Amino acid sequence: MTMTDDQLISILRDSGYKVTPQRLAICNYVLSSKEHPTAEHIHSEIVKKHPAISLNTIYQTMDMLIDLGLVQEMRFSGSSSRFDSNTSVHVNIICQKCSKIQDFESEGIRELWSRILAEMNVEPVGQRLDVYVLCDECKR
Repeated sequence: MTMTDDQLISILRDSGYKVTPQRLAICNYVLSSKEHPTAEHIHSEIVKKHPAISLNTIYQTMDMLIDLGLVQEMRFSGSSSRFDSNTSVHVNIICQKCSKIQDFESEGIRELWSRILAEMNVEPVGQRLDVYVLCDECKR
């Protein structure tokens, strides 16, 4: 999900959050990433422009983005959480060997998901659909 700084600043302020250059940098990085980064990876990128930033600041900002519904945390047993800025209905295609994650979206998935929710008669607060594979690189 990509948004302008003005849109992001407005969302943060309207929700009662302070806007700092570090927080804005973290938000921009995560919301534009297709990589499903870990907090450690986010930190390694943001520290290049903001050398004093702590990993704790990354975690606090990720919690804020989750609370705002802009990011979904993807927890995995035995490894660091990953963060997905694509909160629309999609399938995460996850390589079991290298942990690379790619999003797969289609109208068919959205239609099927709508039918499933109608049958279940529930209002979800989130969704996560994962398919585990070996990516092309790991198959070689």
